[in-house]
Amino acid sequence: MKVFAVDLGGTFIKVGVVDENGSILWKRSVKTPPPGNPEKVVTALNELLQESQREFQVSYIGIGCPGSIDRDRGLVRYSPNLDWHDFPLAESLSRETGLEVYVENDANAFVLGEKWFGAGKAKEHIVALTFGTGVGGGVISHNVLITGHLGIGAELGHIIVEPNGPRCGCGSYGCLEAIASARSVARLAAEMVERYPDSFLAKKNEIAAEDVFEAFRKGDTLAKIVLERVSHAVARAVGAYVQFFNPQLIVFGGGLARSSDVLIPLVKEKVPLYVMPSFIGTFEIVQSQLLEDAGIKGAASIVFQRKLI
Repeated sequence: MKVFAVDLGGTFIKVGVVDENGSILWKRSVKTPPPGNPEKVVTALNELLQESQREFQVSYIGIGCPGSIDRDRGLVRYSPNLDWHDFPLAESLSRETGLEVYVENDANAFVLGEKWFGAGKAKEHIVALTFGTGVGGGVISHNVLITGHLGIGAELGHIIVEPNGPRCGCGSYGCLEAIASARSVARLAAEMVERYPDSFLAKKNEIAAEDVFEAFRKGDTLAKIVLERVSHAVARAVGAYVQFFNPQLIVFGGGLARSSDVLIPLVKEKVPLYVMPSFIGTFEIVQSQLLEDAGIKGAASIVFQRKLI
């Protein structure tokens, strides 16, 4: 079986043809049409599919999409990144292509990708977190994706880790996303940099999250302060997930996963502060094995999870 897999982002659309072994046989990337134009996205996807079909025949289409997804109907309830409201993505694309289309939240697609092709292949109980512009995640228990009765559960990035913390884009205060996303790490450093004129980060016109991790590796005091706060926040969240779901494996993905050499050890040393003793040593925390291909392989896994189990 070959799947036309779509990683639908607010900036880029990445597509690929993926087989059951997780091999990406064909891959393309195009800019996402301006927000609020779902029909243009459908047209672009159909054109990309036709291009891929010159070399490979696919059986199904799988789409990982940001936002609130009605997975049973393939309906995008609301996607702030795309500015879509109640758009029938699966129905619209199926009408254009003649193929069955399956749509899933992109963070859920990520955990499915890790289950099928990544660090979680031999595991039945997995929590996966993506640290990028925001923080997302997904949960698999007994090999089943946990989504809740509306299909929008497991919003792992919006667990409260600092009740009096910064305001999150969702409107709440102290969400994990407001502390540990790439944007938040950079913001925390920028808010404090004037107090540390000797910091490596003080030389930057604009601080990015990767700068903070690089400064930490150089022993920078400001970076240490920022990442201590960030890693405590992540450890609190991980402690909650461990006690909620009792996973065998927790996978860190997204842009910040490139700095797992720093983030994972910091989190591991703090997690015992936030879990019952009986959970200590019962799970692993690892870096995603998929990294740049996580979106495409995750989108393909949406189909494999439904059709091959």
